[in-house]
Amino acid sequence: MRVESTPEFLEWFQLETEKSKAQIDARLKNVELHDYFGDHKALGEKLLELRWKNGRRVYYTLILKEALTLVLLGGQKNAQKKDIKKARKILERESNGKKI
Repeated sequence: MRVESTPEFLEWFQLETEKSKAQIDARLKNVELHDYFGDHKALGEKLLELRWKNGRRVYYTLILKEALTLVLLGGQKNAQKKDIKKARKILERESNGKKI
C-alpha cells in the first residue's frame, strides 16, 4: 500500500523529536510494506487514526481503489477534538476532485 502525506502532516512531523519521527516512520513503513496498521481506530466519515500509548495520533484515510493511505495530520490526545476537526477539513479538501 502506498503512503502519501499532506503538507499539514509534514509540517507537524518536522516539529517532532527525532525519536518520535523514527517511531512514526516505522509505523508508516509497516503500513506501506505489510498493510499493517497496528493500534488504530475508525472515527467515521472515512477518517481513521493511528494511536500510540503516549497519546500521539496520526489521522489518515484510505483510498482503496488506488491502494493508498493518505496521511492527513498528526497530533496528541489532549488536542484530539481540534485535530479531528482539522483532519476532517483536510480530508474534505483532498476529496474534492478525487473519489475518496
